[in-house]
Amino acid sequence: MMQSLLEKQRAAFLAEGFVSAETRLDRLERALCILHDHQGEIADAIDQDFGNRSRHQSLMSDVYASMESLKYAKKHVRHWMKREKRKVGMPHLLFGAKAAVEYRPKGVVGIVGTWNFPLNTIFSPLAGVLAAGNRVMLKFSEGAPATAALMVRLIANSFEETEIACVSGGPEVGAAFCSLPFDHLCFTGSPNVGKLVLAAAAENLTPVTLELGGKSPTIIARDAKLEDAAVRIMTAKALNSGQACLGPDYIMVAEDQLEEFIRHATEWTSQMFPTVRDNPDCCAVINERHYRRLRAYVDEAKSAGVDVREINPAGEDFSGQEGAYKIPFTFMVNPGDELKIMQEEIFGPLMPIKTYESLEECTAYINAHPRPLGLYIFSQDQATQRRLLDSTISGGACINDAMVHASIEDLPFGGVGMSGIGAYRGFHGFKTFSHPRAVYKQGWLNLQRLSGMVPPYGERADKVLESMTRK
Repeated sequence: MMQSLLEKQRAAFLAEGFVSAETRLDRLERALCILHDHQGEIADAIDQDFGNRSRHQSLMSDVYASMESLKYAKKHVRHWMKREKRKVGMPHLLFGAKAAVEYRPKGVVGIVGTWNFPLNTIFSPLAGVLAAGNRVMLKFSEGAPATAALMVRLIANSFEETEIACVSGGPEVGAAFCSLPFDHLCFTGSPNVGKLVLAAAAENLTPVTLELGGKSPTIIARDAKLEDAAVRIMTAKALNSGQACLGPDYIMVAEDQLEEFIRHATEWTSQMFPTVRDNPDCCAVINERHYRRLRAYVDEAKSAGVDVREINPAGEDFSGQEGAYKIPFTFMVNPGDELKIMQEEIFGPLMPIKTYESLEECTAYINAHPRPLGLYIFSQDQATQRRLLDSTISGGACINDAMVHASIEDLPFGGVGMSGIGAYRGFHGFKTFSHPRAVYKQGWLNLQRLSGMVPPYGERADKVLESMTRK
């Protein structure tokens, strides 16, 4: 079935020929209307999948953020489609030669989303895919089945399957999907699954964009405004209760500022969530399996003697939960690197804090580990900001905030190394899902023949080559 869908889409793509701006705008508009017209249903479906997810958060991070990507593409697609002139060197230029880059759609693109932001991980790259003029097949996450079922229905009501087709199923279906000979494949998920996706795509030499997350560090320099840093870091961590690929995964703070930072962070988190267990604003852990994984991190840290501090303002009991699995925001001070909390991406409301004496310790630690998707720097000193940026490598970075760079449509969103391959958003997404075709138009004079640079070579060719190869 999936192979048949791909063949139908490719045949329709080839039959269509040049994809006009009007067609691209129409497809972007229809995708936009799906999100705009069904906001309530979408929020309800995501809430059902999580057991409890704030309606406000779903509207902000999945509906609004996805709509912004589509609206931005609509606004700029005509400009993005324009031919870009390129310089032609001498002496070709003298005789009328011309060169340009034309951005052409690749054909059929596959997009695999994930459960933590089940719409945004689909619709954000989809904006670039449609703007580039492609057909597309979508695989929504089986981890958010209610959302997937809703979107399959809504998309089928708005698009022909030769334009956008949806595929449903679990890991086996996902593996088969990634093995299809797409013209490009975009996947969001874990590094471990990303490796399997890359291997499957390699069988067809399918180009890939992988957004894989990782352990994004947060450095708080001594000159930072601690209270502001605490507010911004914990606000970012609160998004989806830490179930975000870009979420701050661990904090590095000066040893003598540790307690002050924890005090500010605890006070702010308690203001956001005076209660946790039955608080509709506090997102639940997606399912029991991930809940048990997170509880195991806490238990292991406690058994190892780590200083574990829960933020539980109402003194609630979190045992015996069913349906909606909640964990209080929890700090772990200086956990050892042998613990799983420091080896795996957390994806939950747990926050390790490591103390340092010099910033060089921070950069050395970060550089000794896989390159992260995000890096967050808190400092008021421009020289410190520059030094930390220049001495580390990450997919993206924020200064005096966390995660916000991913909401800027004019910035590329993507990882580096273990945190991902390639990028999308805005014009960067349009380019990712387009083929930059080089087009050269010859001038009116045959320079090769005139210069003797065709067989049989002779004295004239020798003189021309001598001239060409001078320093």
